[in-house]
Amino acid sequence: MTPSGQSDREWLQARVQQHLEVIYANTDASAQVQELVPQLLQAMCLEHEVVTPAPGRNTWSERDALLITYGDSLLAPDEKPLHTLKRFLDAHANGVISGVHILPFYPWTSDDGFAVLDYSSVNEALGEWEDIGDIASAYDLMADLVVNHCSSRSPWFENFLRDESPGRDYFFTADPAQDLSAVVRPRTSPLLRTVDTVRGLRHVWCTFSHDQVDLDFRNPEVLLQFVRIVRLYLDQGVRIFRLDAIAFLWKIPGTSCLNLEQTHEVVRLFRTLIEHARPDAILITETNIPNLENLSYFGNANEAHCVYNFSLPPLLINTLLTGDCTYLRQWLMAMPPARSGTTFFNFIASHDGIGLRPVEGLLSDDELSALLSALQRFGGQVSWRALEGGEQRPYEVNIALFDALQGTLRGPDALAFSRFVCAHAIMFALEGIPGLYIHSLLGTRNDYQRVENTGHNRSINRHQWQWEMLEVELGDAESPHRQVMLALQGLLRLRGAQPAFHPNAAQFTLQLGTALFGFSRHSLEREQQIFCVSNISDEPQTLNLLDLNLVEEGGWEDLISGQAYLDLDHSVQLAPYQTVWISRRIVEIKVPVIHSQ
Repeated sequence: MTPSGQSDREWLQARVQQHLEVIYANTDASAQVQELVPQLLQAMCLEHEVVTPAPGRNTWSERDALLITYGDSLLAPDEKPLHTLKRFLDAHANGVISGVHILPFYPWTSDDGFAVLDYSSVNEALGEWEDIGDIASAYDLMADLVVNHCSSRSPWFENFLRDESPGRDYFFTADPAQDLSAVVRPRTSPLLRTVDTVRGLRHVWCTFSHDQVDLDFRNPEVLLQFVRIVRLYLDQGVRIFRLDAIAFLWKIPGTSCLNLEQTHEVVRLFRTLIEHARPDAILITETNIPNLENLSYFGNANEAHCVYNFSLPPLLINTLLTGDCTYLRQWLMAMPPARSGTTFFNFIASHDGIGLRPVEGLLSDDELSALLSALQRFGGQVSWRALEGGEQRPYEVNIALFDALQGTLRGPDALAFSRFVCAHAIMFALEGIPGLYIHSLLGTRNDYQRVENTGHNRSINRHQWQWEMLEVELGDAESPHRQVMLALQGLLRLRGAQPAFHPNAAQFTLQLGTALFGFSRHSLEREQQIFCVSNISDEPQTLNLLDLNLVEEGGWEDLISGQAYLDLDHSVQLAPYQTVWISRRIVEIKVPVIHSQ
């Protein structure tokens, strides 16, 4: 029984109805709420006995880290890419990462998978559901729920054009005469696309591209379809759901159509349904928007379990290119700790570019301009978004992370490797769960040929490795790709053994000047404290151990280098981009064996 005295099933029914009443208030669907409740529960196989999950429970630990990859980032002759991916995971990631985010593995028409043709099948060029299941049986699997839009060549949209079901009322349309100037978008293409249907010309809403037509969640049938899709993914082994572009879901012309209350309530509904179906399931919201708006998707610990830490990549890269951690430190100090049952999803590279909206209000226009200029000199491409009145603002920089960190604002230098490892040492140690892009693990460089072939800026960081060539690189002791992989593997293994690196362990920002960036992590339950300090400059820096207020007893050591600090009244010289994880030294005590006479 729940605290209210209701059975778990009664509580769930009442909770789902509450969600629906908020979502469909003041819409034509408000009268359908009561009949929709049993339909949703049946779609999730929750119409019989259910158990209400315990609130505030952390279903993750310091051992958790995810690898982010496309299903076909690795290619081998005469082998389905999902087979090749599983081979790579078993050979190079087992014991290093706990899960894998396979980017859209469904049939698609554009945007490298995010214009979905069919949500219910696996792209046969990658493999089949059995291959997905094989990966899910060995690793926590994250899958994309591309919920805002689908392909303009999908069966649903073709039915929309023919005025047939399913699909006839699935897509959001608007009158071009309406004032849509307040709509916030990440693209410069026209918002509305005119299409010829059997009902005449219609103007469909396209937040991202004209091949990605936005779904209309005012129609409860659309919601019901996605709940069925969620159930299918759960049955195929998916544990973590990435709600793609969720901030744009609900539209009301005349508003920004971003982060509307109905959108937040849809997230709450998904959470209620999913965690009742699988209590250890995790929802992650992908909201590439300013920091405070992004944090709002935690709700009252009743929306996303995790939110992408979108401000981290541009701030950390800016820190390492300028040699000044002021803005990164200020941001970290202002970040609220995640409540129990929620945490951050940390990353510094992904299949997309380095988002710039999350640093709005954090970096000045001049600082942002200097960062963009440096990244463009390093081969980066800038993507833009449209503002009201036709003005354009930079939305993201498309560049491989290794190239983004190949130098400073002054230009390239010989410290790229150290700078790259430093960035990951900082990210791995922060509060939250780390997500590591496969091309960061492999130290992949800008793929200019792929950009030329596709015509899309984002292709620069979506290289496809041939398996045999990659194995040669990873087997060569002199290969930079092998050196990067070994360095990041070592940090992740070390991280996974430290209780103080639990995603919810306490975190405190240190004040060490502009060239040293530091914070401490504390595991109260298991009594471990780690001081994480990085030299984020290209010059040696001095760390005074007394500035850390270390307790004398027991001695301390750097977990990364193994250097012991027995005398705390002295300084440590940190090489450019060196990181130390200083923890209390564990001294092995040998107990003499007493033999009986």
